[in-house]
Amino acid sequence: MALTRLTRTTLSIATRQLRQLSTRTMAQLVEPTEPTVVTDSVPGPASKSALRKLAKLQDTRAALFVGDYTKSVGNYIVDADGNTLLDMYCQIASIPVGYNNPRILAAASDPHMAVALANRPALGVFPANDWARLLEDSFVKVRPAGLDMVFTTAHGSDANELAFKAAVMHYARKKRGVRGFTEEELVSVMDNKTPGSPEVAILSFSLGFHGRTFGALSATRSKALHKLDIPAFKWPRAPFPQLRYPLDKYEAENAAEEKQCLEELDQILRSNPMPIAAAIIEPIQSEGGDRHASAEFFRGVRRITKEHDVLLIVDEVQTGCGATGTFWAHEQWELPTPPDMVTFSKKMQAAGFFHTREMVPEQPGRNFNTWLGDIPRALIAKAIVAEVAEHGLVKQVNETGAYMLKHLKPLAVRYHRVVTNVRGQGTFLAFDCPTSEIRAELLQLMRNEGVNMGGSGEETVRFRPMLTLTKAHVNVFLTRFQSVLNKLYQKHWP
Repeated sequence: MALTRLTRTTLSIATRQLRQLSTRTMAQLVEPTEPTVVTDSVPGPASKSALRKLAKLQDTRAALFVGDYTKSVGNYIVDADGNTLLDMYCQIASIPVGYNNPRILAAASDPHMAVALANRPALGVFPANDWARLLEDSFVKVRPAGLDMVFTTAHGSDANELAFKAAVMHYARKKRGVRGFTEEELVSVMDNKTPGSPEVAILSFSLGFHGRTFGALSATRSKALHKLDIPAFKWPRAPFPQLRYPLDKYEAENAAEEKQCLEELDQILRSNPMPIAAAIIEPIQSEGGDRHASAEFFRGVRRITKEHDVLLIVDEVQTGCGATGTFWAHEQWELPTPPDMVTFSKKMQAAGFFHTREMVPEQPGRNFNTWLGDIPRALIAKAIVAEVAEHGLVKQVNETGAYMLKHLKPLAVRYHRVVTNVRGQGTFLAFDCPTSEIRAELLQLMRNEGVNMGGSGEETVRFRPMLTLTKAHVNVFLTRFQSVLNKLYQKHWP
């Protein structure tokens, strides 16, 4: 009992201190009204010095600058030099409701968080007594229609890998029927041979991205550099439409392109030498260059996969959690039947996949790992879901996104040498530059002007702001964007 009292007393003191710290932090942090850049360029000397030190321990060559997350607030990120940048990239699309959001800070200082961090349970074997309620208050509140269950994981690649496992086990169970495992299956699988280790595939689409872990890379098609030197499964690839812009001008051409892609998908599913258990597709090909397709195309994918008894996995790792103007981007397709699985991560600040009960293996422990995600991530997800609902952030995304598009399209006419193919849904927007070099120059100039942005594909600039972005933030961006476009024109097309 003495230990119990001591533990409770210690926890109570720690919780009170955390809440006091959160309160002070919230009181001190006020979102700026505009960026402030105090160094000649970004990264500045303090960031460069910190990166040199870090480079002795980790590869830092992809790092853009070093963040100071004690000072970052709302839609603004502060770096090690004290530069304050409007963040339109948001940790590669993964910050939903602002830096140091009060509700998130409160969740982080809650006693449940301290207990969960101190006693991280193996949720598949020893779930916490309130785990079901926490799932209901977080993921279940936003589950896609038709998908009753959620499998929690560590990150987006992990979510896709485990969805792949669910798909191939489901395929094998259908093929096996009611019989149990044979002795030959049990022996051969230990040598990675058939029939225990069958040849079965996951189909993905050209330029799709589904993660960098070993299995997920066999479905990733965005950049060769991701896949080089890594052994891969011989899984098929179907074409994803390459739409032409503006959409209203090329309506007939784009319809023909999508029809051709659907015909090729159908042919692959009919003739692939290896059986296909599932197809995985992104609503918007995010890493592959922000490539879109029509709702009619995606309905065609669902129809064809159904006809061939192939599962459909929708990868909403980057598009999920409201960024496209609906909580899940695939809601906009109005599918006649729901996907079989929907994977998520990024803005949910947690990861996993929604699925039907049919995806649960017959034997326990087959789709499994020690922690199955964790309670702390679910607590943060609960706070995010509540924040989105309370403040109507999906509606705000639609309004802000429409405002952005209204101003980006005229700029694409005036600065057509730099900005082309403006497109997107909600605030999940993008445009193309003429070359990768021009894009790199534009992104650097934007950081120097106080706006953090990122690219996708070879020549695309993508917008991945928080759900809390407003028209006032867009105005801040537009002023600096036009300044950068003028600089590029003066340099390259005087």
